[in-house]
Amino acid sequence: MAVDVRAGLEKLAVRLGGQGAALTEAQRLSGGASMETWAFGFDGAGGPERLILRRRSVPFDPESARSVSLATEAALIRATEAHGARVPHVRHVCGEADGLGEAYVMVRVDGETLGRKITSDPRFDAVRPALARQCGEALAGIHKTPPPPGLGLKAIDGKGELDRYEEVYRATGAQRPILELAFQYLRRHTPEPVEPVLLHGDFRNGNIMFDPEAGVAAVLDWELAHIGDPAEDMGWICTNSWRFGRPDRPVGGFGDYADLLAGYAAAGGRAIDLRRVRFWQMLGSLRWGIMCLTMYLSWRDGAEKSVERPMIGRRVSETEADLVVLLEEGL
Repeated sequence: MAVDVRAGLEKLAVRLGGQGAALTEAQRLSGGASMETWAFGFDGAGGPERLILRRRSVPFDPESARSVSLATEAALIRATEAHGARVPHVRHVCGEADGLGEAYVMVRVDGETLGRKITSDPRFDAVRPALARQCGEALAGIHKTPPPPGLGLKAIDGKGELDRYEEVYRATGAQRPILELAFQYLRRHTPEPVEPVLLHGDFRNGNIMFDPEAGVAAVLDWELAHIGDPAEDMGWICTNSWRFGRPDRPVGGFGDYADLLAGYAAAGGRAIDLRRVRFWQMLGSLRWGIMCLTMYLSWRDGAEKSVERPMIGRRVSETEADLVVLLEEGL
C-alpha cells in the first residue's frame, strides 16, 4: 500500500514538536528501489528542528538481505554515539502509529558528501590534511563499541568474503584473468583471523559528511554494518574507486595510510598492520569489480533497465587496473 510520506511527516511533526507544531519543509532527497531519504523540518514548542527521515519503501526480508534493518541501523548509531563516534543523533524510531512504515529520524548534519568535492573543492583545502587522521579517530569510536545484543549482525572474515565473491564471480561465467589472479593472490595472503569488532561496513569517501571547517562531521549509511576485522573498514576507504581522481592519496583521495593508522591508535584503537589494511584494500577492489560486473550483466540480461547499471558495469576495467598495480606492489 502506498504511503503518503508528507502526511506522515505532518503527523510526526506534532508528535516530536508538540501540539501546534507545523511542518515547514519536506523534500525527498533520494530514493532507490527500496530506500528513501527525506529532508524535513518543523516549528514546534522547542523551536525549529531540521531533520532527516530514512525509510524503507518495500518490506524488509532478513533472510535474503545483505543489509540490516532500519531499526538496527538506528540502534547502532545510538550505540556508537555513546562511545564517541561522529554520527548523526537519532531523534526518533518510527512505529506503526507513525504511518511511515520502517523508518527512523535523524538530526540533520550540515556538510558535504560528494567525494570529488572533498578531494578537489578549494573549500576543503585547509582541513583536507587532517581528514585521514580524523577518519582513523572515527573508526576507533565505532570499533570499540560493543554491538547491542539481539541485533543478529552477520560475522564476516577474509576467507569468507573470498568464498562468497568467488561464488558470485563463477556464477557469471565470466573469464577475466586479472580477477582470477587477484583471487589466487589473496587466498595465499589471507591474514589470520583477529578478534572481531563492530564494523560500519561501507566506510568510504561518499558515506561521510565533511564540514569544510571542522572535517569529519558524521558517518552515514549504516545498512551494511556487521562484525569482522577492523582492517576491513580501513581497507575499504583506501580502495582506489573511492579516491575520486586522487590515486596518490590512498585514504579516500585526501590522505595517507600513516595518518589513518595514527588517528586510530590515538583514539584508542588496537595496533593494525598496514599489510592487513592493504589485503582488505585489494579485496575491496576485487569485490567492487565483481559488483560492477554483475550490475552490467543484470542490464544485459534484461533484469534491470536502468542505464545506471551498464554505466557502473564499465568500471570493471578500472578495478582491474587497480588490481594490477596492487599485485605488482604486493602487500
